[in-house]
Amino acid sequence: METLQCIETRRSVRKFKTEQVPQEVLTDIVTAASFAPSWKNTQVTRYVVVEDTTIKAKIANEATLGFEHNKGIIETAPALVVVTMVHGRSGFERDGSFTTSKEDRWEVFDAGLATQTFCLAAHDKGVGSVILGIFDEDQVAACIGLDAGQKVAALVAIGYADENPVAPKRKSAEDLVKFM
Repeated sequence: METLQCIETRRSVRKFKTEQVPQEVLTDIVTAASFAPSWKNTQVTRYVVVEDTTIKAKIANEATLGFEHNKGIIETAPALVVVTMVHGRSGFERDGSFTTSKEDRWEVFDAGLATQTFCLAAHDKGVGSVILGIFDEDQVAACIGLDAGQKVAALVAIGYADENPVAPKRKSAEDLVKFM
C-alpha cells in the first residue's frame, strides 16, 4: 500500500471478527513500528500483546474508569496491545538533567509516534485498530504485571475489522496551517 493511501484510508476500528491475528503478523507490525523516530534514538516504546481473555476482561472491568464503550471494545477485540514506555530516558541527558522545558514529556511524544506508526503498519497488513485513551494507567500496569521502570502510554485494540467506518470530516489545510 502506498504511504498516502495508508494514511488516508486508516480508520479507528471498534468492531472486530473473532479471528486472532497471527503472532508473526503482530511481530511484523512491531518491527515496522520500531522505525518510528524517538528522542535521540532512545526507542523507549514497548508492546505487550494481551490475547488472554481473562486478562483482557480484568483490564476491561477494572481499568476503564467506568467507560463502558472502551470496556466493550476491549472485551470483543481479539487482542489488546498495551503500549508502554521506558520511563526516565526520553528527554534526558546522560547526567539525568532535562534537555528542554518539555522535561520528561518527550517519552509520551515518542510513544505516540510509535503508536501511530504501529496502527498504520497494522492497516497496511489488513489489521484494524483503535487507540484507547480512557484507562487507569496503574490498574492496567497491575493487570499485566508491567516491568519496573515502565509506564503505560496507550491501549490499542486490534483485530480483523468487522466494520468499515466512514472517514470523519477533516479540517482543510487552510484551517490547519499558517505560513509566515
